[in-house]
Amino acid sequence: MDITALLIEAAWLMATGMVVVFVFLLILIGALRLMSYIFADTEQAQANQQASATTTHHSKRPSKAHIAAIAAAVHQYKKQ
Repeated sequence: MDITALLIEAAWLMATGMVVVFVFLLILIGALRLMSYIFADTEQAQANQQASATTTHHSKRPSKAHIAAIAAAVHQYKKQ
């Protein structure tokens, strides 16, 4: 084999490898977009449930034990 044939074979091998990687990346991007489309509704529903759970939790008043503990901590801090 002469150098020209070797260079042509190397270019062909390089081009084949680049096409394989490019196609793999396209498939990967397509799969990620498909998964984000499929699971977007599920994630949004979970976020809404968590938001409603935290807003109802935070709308309650703190217990008397928490208020007493905070008052004791403030009193001790001012004492120093």
